[in-house]
Amino acid sequence: MQAKPGQPRQDLERFFTTLLEKFGPQGWWPAETRWEVICGAILTQNTNWRNVLLALHNLRQAGLLDGSPLAHAALAEIQTLVRPAGFYRQKARTLRDIAVWIEAAHAGSLDRLFALGPERARAGLLSLRGIGPETADAILLYAGGLPVFVADAYTRRILSRHGLIAGDADYDSARQFLHQHLPPDGAVYNEFHALLVEAAKQFCRRNEIRCEECPLARFLTMPKADSRQLRAKKGSRPSVISSATEVVGSRN
Repeated sequence: MQAKPGQPRQDLERFFTTLLEKFGPQGWWPAETRWEVICGAILTQNTNWRNVLLALHNLRQAGLLDGSPLAHAALAEIQTLVRPAGFYRQKARTLRDIAVWIEAAHAGSLDRLFALGPERARAGLLSLRGIGPETADAILLYAGGLPVFVADAYTRRILSRHGLIAGDADYDSARQFLHQHLPPDGAVYNEFHALLVEAAKQFCRRNEIRCEECPLARFLTMPKADSRQLRAKKGSRPSVISSATEVVGSRN
């Protein structure tokens, strides 16, 4: 992976290489079509993936995992189908709104939407009620293949605990940091984000740190944190990790 000059890009490159060696390619987003990605990105807000799969199954069975049928479906029907994902009224409305918008503004063509490029396509998505920065970026990256990094809570957690971003860094500042220090490559962003999510779920949890097992532990400059330290500071971000170390070479 080629990246921009500077220490942060070296750290990120090492993270990417190490996690890829540990976990292998993640094959994200798990979907058969781009519309399934879009629906999944909206449905996954404030719920777990198991519930999303139930809602996606219902939409598939009803023939509504496609833009035009979804745009013309009754709102009450969509609500019933996506109920397993929670917040079903809001999510049903957002699903139909994005389908109607793409049909009206882009002749129903996802190709036309993504051909606008990251910034213009993102602005259009963010104009829709129910679609925030993270959901818009997930759609652009995983459905459109555009170079937009999804700087979600998992990503920010790992980067902040390694001192690459501030502990209270918000979504936009973390996204800007990643775009500044990584090449604009949708395939790299796709794989890297998926790898960071997996590392966060297994080792760098919100209320439990498993540095002793984490493949990224070698890049810490401070002593490794453990769950007892984190529980002692429950309710606040752990400060035991302050920065990432400089390691010679980008591979093991």
